[in-house]
Amino acid sequence: MTQAEKTQLEERIVDVLKTVYDPEIPVNIFDLGMIYKIDVKDDKTVELDMTFTAPNCPAADYILDDVQTKIESLEGIKCCNVNLVFEPAWDQSMLSEEARLELGFD
Repeated sequence: MTQAEKTQLEERIVDVLKTVYDPEIPVNIFDLGMIYKIDVKDDKTVELDMTFTAPNCPAADYILDDVQTKIESLEGIKCCNVNLVFEPAWDQSMLSEEARLELGFD
C-alpha cells in the first residue's frame, strides 16, 4: 500500500468518525478529541487508539461498537482494532475549535 493510499484511507476514517456521537454530547468523537491515533497498516488493518471524556462513560460499549462497525464498513479496510486508552487523560484542551464553539466554550 502506498503512502497516498494510506492517507486516503485515513481521511475516509476521519470522515466516518465524524458520524459517531456520544449520545449525551452533541459533538462527534473526532472533534471532541477522543481519537488519539489512527494507524493504517499495509495489510489494510487499522489500529485506533481512543479515549472517553470520562472513564465511566455509560455509552462506552455503544460508542466502541459504532466506531469499529463504521470503520470496518469502509471499502479497503480489512479489520479495525479499537484500543481504549486513558493516557493521556482527556481534557477540554483536546476539543477542536468547532467543538469549542458548539459547546459554548469560546
